[in-house]
Amino acid sequence: MKKFSGAGFTNLSSMLAREDLGQLLVGGREMVLSLNMSDISEMIGKVRSCFFLFLIQFSLIPWFIPKECDNYIKSMHRTDDGNLYVCGTNAFSPSCDYMSFNNSHLVMENRRDFGTGKVPLEPNQRHTSLLVDTLYSATFTDFWGTQPVVQKSGPKTIKTDSSGSWLNDPTFASMSLVETGTNSEEGEDDSIFLFFTEKALERDRTLVSRVARVCKGDIGGRKALMSRWTSFLKARLDCPIGQGALPSLVQDVYLLKDQHDWRNSVFYATFTSQSDSCSQSAVCAYKVSDIIRAFNGPFWSEYGSSPLEEELPYPRPGACINDAMRARGFQSSLDLPKETLQFVKENHLMATVVRPLTGGPLLVQSDTTFTKIVVDRVTALNGEEHPVMLIGTDSGWLQKAVKLNGEDGRVLEELQLFQAPHPIDFLQLSSSTGQLYTGFNDEIIQLNTRDCSRYKFCSDCVLARDPYCGWDMVQQRCTSVAGLQSGSVIQDIADGDVSMCPKSDSKPFDIPLTVGISQLLPCSVDSNLPVSWWYHGRIISPGPRHTVLKQGLLIEKPTEADAGLYSCHTMETVKGKPHYKMVFQYLLRVKKDQDLIYLLTPSVCLSASLFGFVSFQAIFMRLRNRCLATGEKMYHQDQDHQPSEMRTSSCSFSRSPSVFSLSTSVVRAQPSWWGIPL
Repeated sequence: MKKFSGAGFTNLSSMLAREDLGQLLVGGREMVLSLNMSDISEMIGKVRSCFFLFLIQFSLIPWFIPKECDNYIKSMHRTDDGNLYVCGTNAFSPSCDYMSFNNSHLVMENRRDFGTGKVPLEPNQRHTSLLVDTLYSATFTDFWGTQPVVQKSGPKTIKTDSSGSWLNDPTFASMSLVETGTNSEEGEDDSIFLFFTEKALERDRTLVSRVARVCKGDIGGRKALMSRWTSFLKARLDCPIGQGALPSLVQDVYLLKDQHDWRNSVFYATFTSQSDSCSQSAVCAYKVSDIIRAFNGPFWSEYGSSPLEEELPYPRPGACINDAMRARGFQSSLDLPKETLQFVKENHLMATVVRPLTGGPLLVQSDTTFTKIVVDRVTALNGEEHPVMLIGTDSGWLQKAVKLNGEDGRVLEELQLFQAPHPIDFLQLSSSTGQLYTGFNDEIIQLNTRDCSRYKFCSDCVLARDPYCGWDMVQQRCTSVAGLQSGSVIQDIADGDVSMCPKSDSKPFDIPLTVGISQLLPCSVDSNLPVSWWYHGRIISPGPRHTVLKQGLLIEKPTEADAGLYSCHTMETVKGKPHYKMVFQYLLRVKKDQDLIYLLTPSVCLSASLFGFVSFQAIFMRLRNRCLATGEKMYHQDQDHQPSEMRTSSCSFSRSPSVFSLSTSVVRAQPSWWGIPL
């Protein structure tokens, strides 16, 4: 993980990855920075964006007038010529400008553009925008957030009507272009999709999730709906979570495009529940063709309780101009008849509810609030593609999850990105390099989604079924499979078959057992998998004499009958079948006299206490030093590695209520010697 902070940058409010330039652009308060995408700790350049303030409109509320510039950069988009179109709040008077690159350094061109309707006036208002030839935006045109608008900027601005039936107290989530005109047999226009929540008039103003669509080529009507959308349609978006009566609310959406057929492209969306008693989040997926089908279906009365049954005029209200319409003289939306325009002005809601592609969520979690999502299409060694979901939460955790065929979605990894629990409001993914970028306030973070180093052993690597990772039989490490052929790398996404891994001839650690003195057998794992302890092949049930701790297994006052073979296992369920992996194995033997290095009996301890604390410490340190001086050769081994000789002390100290002794103890990967702490 790499980080950037400094240069006076604060209040992160926008982010754009320019893979063509190898730069990550971040916008904040009064500033835009360009960072090296390969290593964001390297700043390439910065430019201040302090526009002139027009505050006359706020003369009635002078407490809003800031003492400083207060221009928050809320949107950055790549223009057709490779430059940037940047918009900021500009102290409640939104303004836009162009930025160019001079020898990779940002330069403000000072070509000011009016910004109202492109970004919000208030920095904390949610908005979304998209630049396709011109800027499409969904935002608010007033400080209080009571005047929402979905707008197409340009020589002729097209926007939603101010009627509450178009947008009713919305919260905007995401906007995407789908090139529905590509390879279209009907010669249709491309479509802009908008995801948001609003108060549903047809459901007593209950908050619901929506998906809306407008046609890219829509230029409004000639008389009716002049400078207004003639293609604005919306449908309810469903993502069922639990048994709650209230619908879940969409938070963010990512479009994973199908390069061969836009109909197979999929929207991945994060949702949160509205229940106060049971907070849940989910990810649902929607196929573009299913959404299009909903917009071609029946209409629903905004205030009614059933679909509209009246005959629709021609051309169909809300439809994009296609070849059949052009053949009948409707070359653009300006040519649409008033019957079509009047109908779509009054009716925007579709009767068909858009359901998830799989019938339900891909992933559900309780007591977690999902915020942002990006999805990476990862090709496994066998050529199969798997969508890997990278999900941010409101507490600063990043989850990497996957949904395999016939299985529930599962989290492969969780990372805490910030020291304090800040929300993840930005995610930018470079699919070509696997680098992910995020940040909060004055800190920008870069991490490698293809990092497989946390899987230390072959069994870990294969059993994880992480599409990014495979075990290199030659290098003996878990590595990224990006761009690799099978060769010496093994991977089994379907079943996680660990029998593919080389067999291990590891032997158990030989541990002397002192009767009557409690013994701790350490087991430290680098995952959240459940741990179980086995004795001669049978699972040990916790009881008065066996306590399973986070550090290992504690055997209280052992007897000679407790000698034998102990093993620590992690367990992972794959397709309903448990897979156990042995992490440590110990052979406890009853300690003989010659194995005792030193033994302090209770009477010795009592005598030592008479000397006071200082005298006792001196005796104790002399015993410890004597033990360290008699170090012996031990063998460090684990399940997937051959033993490697290492010289270290074989001593550690354990304590019972009345007896101190020196006992032999071992540990695996971490060179720290375990025992019951003093």
